[in-house]
Amino acid sequence: MTSELFSPLLLRSGQVLRNRIAKAAMEENMAGAGQLPDERILTLYRRWAAGGAGLLITGNVMVHAEALTAPAGVVLDEHSPLKPFVEWAKTGKSGGGAIWMQINHPGRQVPSGMPGVVWGPSDIGVSMGRHSSRFGRPTAMTPRQIDDTVTRFAVTAHLAEKAGFDGVEIHAAHGYLLSQFLSPLVNKRTDQWGGSLENRARMLLDTVYAIRGAVSPSFAVAVKLNSADFQRGGFDADDARQVIAMLEPLGVDLVELSGGSYESPAMTGRPADDSTQAREAYFLDLAKDLVRTSPLPLMLTGGITRRVTAERALYNGVAVVGMGTAITLTPDLPLRWRDHREADRIMEPVTWSDKALAAAASMARVRHQMRRLARGRGTNPGSSPALALISERRKQRRALRGYRAWLAATRRAGTK
Repeated sequence: MTSELFSPLLLRSGQVLRNRIAKAAMEENMAGAGQLPDERILTLYRRWAAGGAGLLITGNVMVHAEALTAPAGVVLDEHSPLKPFVEWAKTGKSGGGAIWMQINHPGRQVPSGMPGVVWGPSDIGVSMGRHSSRFGRPTAMTPRQIDDTVTRFAVTAHLAEKAGFDGVEIHAAHGYLLSQFLSPLVNKRTDQWGGSLENRARMLLDTVYAIRGAVSPSFAVAVKLNSADFQRGGFDADDARQVIAMLEPLGVDLVELSGGSYESPAMTGRPADDSTQAREAYFLDLAKDLVRTSPLPLMLTGGITRRVTAERALYNGVAVVGMGTAITLTPDLPLRWRDHREADRIMEPVTWSDKALAAAASMARVRHQMRRLARGRGTNPGSSPALALISERRKQRRALRGYRAWLAATRRAGTK
């Protein structure tokens, strides 16, 4: 195999990625006062920017201040001061790579007890057995709410470009709002947003169209899409193939393939149906099939930790390889690969029998590593997942108090 890892990639917007390695999006949950990025996020991204990746994709930035995936989420809307985001973009580009902002709406995946709204295409809640109460009960969105949310995505994308980001990635995977509309298990609507795949994809397509109209032609627009939901009767690889074809005429630069949701956490390597148990490149088999017909370049994320695995993905037609956990543990991993070196250590998976709890612990442990980097420290791959989860929940409780106060104040001021 001839490695293309360090060859440039020209996107249809004219943007050039200096290599095929991306820091994939991971929710930092580090918003400071006012749900804004602060020095901790800048320190974290300074580490990643110096690591040699061609592209950094931020953790999800929320387009609706009243709908967050967690109380320490970053919000960018028409009322947000732009300066903190200008600094974030500048920091992300300080190493010579590009930085894209992932933009998202959680839909029904809002933790219970959060102020604000819990919306979905239908009033079907998250089903996680004994953990179902972790999320609020959604109400079905009205046509006005759907249209307003599409506009929110476009406003956030416009502001991201104004702040100096090189692109946005629309999050339509992992069971968040746009993914919920795509899913026949969650979307039971009988109007123009429900039923056929064309209807279920309407909100995503309208969002892409609105964003493309709100940003310049040279600004990159990407979509993160599930290769499959890994739930019987859910969004599958054939659906993904058709949606990618629908996205092509709209000016999308790149589609990132992932998989799963809170109900089936395949993105952590452990789906509910046990259909993918690979230790690396969880979704490569599905990606290989999608590459054959895709009119757009594809990025693959999920369990890539070694250069040989990344090269195998490129050899099979993937255009960009994304890493989350691996590049958090070893921020200079792209530079190491260039010098034919690997990470010193990897993080062992959490194999608890309770998959939902294991997935939460896995994500908490990764965020614990991000916080260490944000404090200027090194990572600790051997950290306890149980302790990380306990610490995460304590931090979330503190952050919830701050978010409640901020949202109440902004409502009183009439800005939300």
